[in-house]
Amino acid sequence: MSSVHTLPRPNFLVSLSIIDWLYTALLWSGAFYAFNQYGQYMDSYEKSFLFGFAAIFSVMGWLWKPLRILIVTTGVTSLLAIIDYHSDLSRAQHAFFLKYLFASQSAIMWMSTLFVLATLTYWLALATRSKFAGVVASGLTWSAVAMGIIGLLVRWYESYLISPDVGHIPISNLYEVFVLFSIITALLYLYYEARYANRTLGAFVLPIITAAVGFLLWYAFDRHAQNIQPLVPALQSYWMKLHVPANFIGYGSFSLAAMVAVAWLLASRGILASRLPSLDVLDDLMYKSISVGFGFFTIATILGALWAAEAWGGYWSWDPKETWALIVWLNYAAWLHIRLVKGLRGAFLAWWAVIGLFVTVFAFLGVNMFLSGLHSYGTL
Repeated sequence: MSSVHTLPRPNFLVSLSIIDWLYTALLWSGAFYAFNQYGQYMDSYEKSFLFGFAAIFSVMGWLWKPLRILIVTTGVTSLLAIIDYHSDLSRAQHAFFLKYLFASQSAIMWMSTLFVLATLTYWLALATRSKFAGVVASGLTWSAVAMGIIGLLVRWYESYLISPDVGHIPISNLYEVFVLFSIITALLYLYYEARYANRTLGAFVLPIITAAVGFLLWYAFDRHAQNIQPLVPALQSYWMKLHVPANFIGYGSFSLAAMVAVAWLLASRGILASRLPSLDVLDDLMYKSISVGFGFFTIATILGALWAAEAWGGYWSWDPKETWALIVWLNYAAWLHIRLVKGLRGAFLAWWAVIGLFVTVFAFLGVNMFLSGLHSYGTL
């Protein structure tokens, strides 16, 4: 009687290359450098976040190799920009590299420009079926993400140059979180672009980022929102550092799913079907995006409740923002239930994903514009 012997799978850590370990060593060196330089300004939670994220990004860099280049590039560039300030915020107005490239406002403007160029190039690639244009579009998107991250990291440092009391992580107002949304949505797309080895969906996903950039520019120039302001008391909490990123991973994933749903609806009607992935691939990507978004949005909602208990003395108050967050959560919970339990597929769920984005946008922006409540510090 013969038996089949299978080779044991190698241990994941053993399978890592010397490049992987050098990347991790560099990442942790940067974390310890930041701790030694700025640890006096950090509380115990921020120190935990610093080393926690070093661990998280180490593993993420092992699993998704292009992320290593992004992290190292943005980290080194941001550090050089910080050094170029020489602890003098006014150098942003006259130091060449700061004024034209790496001061926070300059970097974010470059991010905005690159995202617009990437959107146009993705559409060119879709229209002409040019692989070269697709590669260029991906490069532009990666560059835009890098400039956005540099802009946020340098803005973080700039806030402390204004005053240690003003200093805070730059995810506290609409200007900053729209930068964060653009970065997260683009990274989610780039991951799936590599995962499915297809660049055509950039023509659908990047326009939602360009729309966010358009709002960002209007908000900056019309409301001078690019100016760094002190945090209001309710935002002076470590919960913000966890709640906001988790929320925007959810928003980015829901946006990605909606734009993939648009592509599904067009392809199902024979429009651009020959240039897009198959309907099954689009359906799978839509499902995975909503699943990831729902998971992170659930985490964000729980963290928001804990934050509310600390700031206002209660976990839930049926504030308009909280109510609409619940509506968003129930909307996607129902979407997943119908797909997983009832096995429904097709146009109905695609349209639901598109409509779900409008519900999410209202929960994020519409509440700020038309309603008031405990979250009124986020009004337009």
